[in-house]
Amino acid sequence: MVALAGQGEHRGLPLRKADLCSLEKRMSLPLYSPARVAGLLEKYGLRATKSLGQNFLIDGNALRYMVEQSGANADSQVLEVGPGLGVLTHGLAETGAKVIALEKDNRLGDVLSETLADVPNAQVIFTDALEWDYGLLPEQSLLCANLPYYISTALISKFLESGRFSKLTFLVQREVAERLEAAPGEDGYGFLSAVVSLYGSAKRLRDVSKNSFYPVPDVTSSIAQIIVRQGAEPPKGMIKILEAALHHRRKTIRNNLRLANYQPEEIEAALLYAKLEPSARGEDIALEQLALVAEILEGKK
Repeated sequence: MVALAGQGEHRGLPLRKADLCSLEKRMSLPLYSPARVAGLLEKYGLRATKSLGQNFLIDGNALRYMVEQSGANADSQVLEVGPGLGVLTHGLAETGAKVIALEKDNRLGDVLSETLADVPNAQVIFTDALEWDYGLLPEQSLLCANLPYYISTALISKFLESGRFSKLTFLVQREVAERLEAAPGEDGYGFLSAVVSLYGSAKRLRDVSKNSFYPVPDVTSSIAQIIVRQGAEPPKGMIKILEAALHHRRKTIRNNLRLANYQPEEIEAALLYAKLEPSARGEDIALEQLALVAEILEGKK
């Protein structure tokens, strides 16, 4: 039986006999079936919570594609964030991989106990993924998840900075997936694009229709993947400089660094060292030049 850590109590709504018959039929369908999802929500008296970015995957093709692209197998440690009803969790566990799923919503404890009952290699931990210690994972772990859209950028940054993953495969808004691939000077390039480039390379694999989720979201999603370079370690202070240089789009590098409370004389010395014009904008600057700025402003701290 699936291990649940930090499970909260929840009682489903009472059901009539006729309702139970209908539910029994739905419970025999695949986990990703819209009728099965609706049946589980009804059985446990649940509703998707918009504030937690809950949109449950109901597309078998997208599910199988994500599992395949993740590379999960019996030798893998896989992390999932936001398992919801356990649809993707179950698919990952079926590969034989050890799966840890982080879920913030304690209400889902009972339903996950049911849907993951036959995969003992899956563990659900009820916690905030933004607070969890990713250092608990072994190196070369895999990430496969339908990420909560409202915290996807923060999560991707944490995954990369942890140094624990070799590959990340995830569902996000198409706009976010496009930003992952963007290069300096291109539309959409920003802090997330730069961080991804520091640690590896990203690719948008395929789009997923709004109708592949329940409830239907307002935006089209994409399956994206980041391959992490082994031993990738940014120069000292580089992340801090990226946050400063790219915080305000269309502002000059000089003004952004001033807003980040760097001293004017330090800024001028750093820009001169990196051979940058003070009027250059952060989103147009190559990472190699920003690394030189970091060397001056943060390297000696």
